Parts: sequence; structure tokens; C-alpha cells
Amino acid sequence: MFDLPFHLYDAHLSLNLQIPNTTLSTRKIVVEVCNVIATRGARLAAAGILGILKKTGRDTVKDSEEVPKTVIAMDGGLYEHYKEYRHCVKNTLNELVGDELAKHIKLIHSEDGSGIGAALLAASHSQYI
Repeated sequence: MFDLPFHLYDAHLSLNLQIPNTTLSTRKIVVEVCNVIATRGARLAAAGILGILKKTGRDTVKDSEEVPKTVIAMDGGLYEHYKEYRHCVKNTLNELVGDELAKHIKLIHSEDGSGIGAALLAASHSQYI
């Protein structure tokens, strides 16, 4: 849906959401509201990532030691298809951790992250049974 040209996306949106005969200005307002909501969500996601980095001790750069590489796997259609959301998560995380540490953090898209997470949880739990 996100890869369609605007005029096709517009027709697709009108047909699927049953909102025919809307003006261009109305659709622009809807797009802007969606962008505001997505930006808020991206910034909250970045704040959660920072919390995990702090908990694991990967939130600071110490002069005397080498900074480990950190890979953060993200899953979900919003992260996968909405480029502005991805950029906002990355930019916000960079703001929060600073440029020096941000060079050592990589955000990647993970296919079926929830399925993989469930499998890892089941595997880790089964070793204690």
C-alpha cells in the first residue's frame, strides 16, 4: 500500500475506508495528523530502546574501553514500510545517546520478530524444565 503512486494510493484509501468525495486539503490534514502520531510513537520507541541500553550498560562511551557494537532488531509493518518512522526512531535515538555512541548502534528490520522472540523464550524456558 505504501509503494503506490499518490493518485492510486488516494483512490485505494477512498475505496477501502469508504470516504469518497473528500477534498485534497482534508486528506492533507489526515496525512499530517498521521505523521504527528507516528512521530510521537517513534520517539516513544526510541525512549524505550534507550531504557534497555541503560539497563544493559550500553548507554555510555567510556574512554578507556572499546565501545561494543549494538544491533537492535525492529519488527512490524510501521517500521518496515514507513520510512519517516524509521528515520525518526534512528534520529531520536541518536539525539538521546549522542553522536559518539550512535556510531556503534545499528537498527535493523527483523522479519517475524515476534515469532523469533517466542521461540527464544520457549527454548530458554525449556532448558530449566
